[in-house]
Amino acid sequence: MDKAFFDAYNSCDMKTQAAFYSDEIEFFHDKAGLLKDKATLLATTEKNICNKVTRHLIPNSIEVYPIADYGAIEIGYHWFFNKQEPDEPTKASKFMIFWKKENDTWKVTKVVSLH
Repeated sequence: MDKAFFDAYNSCDMKTQAAFYSDEIEFFHDKAGLLKDKATLLATTEKNICNKVTRHLIPNSIEVYPIADYGAIEIGYHWFFNKQEPDEPTKASKFMIFWKKENDTWKVTKVVSLH
């Protein structure tokens, strides 16, 4: 699920990203604060990320914890590379994604992004 979600993120496939996000999304960003509006999250991603930044998972950093009667929580580390400043150093960022299983579909309900 991580790969499918971030393939859409890196390729600016907004339709696929929208399908992954729950309508009740909560996106916690240590610098930008809390965002609780799916349309705003998608618009902000399209404006600030598309064709500017790519995300790369740090190998072997993911931990996934099943949550009974809910889904799972994914915790890991990733790098973000700025395409506009390719020589700019990057540092690892920690993330948590709350995945809710609804019937046979997985939805992202919460994201915690720590830089």
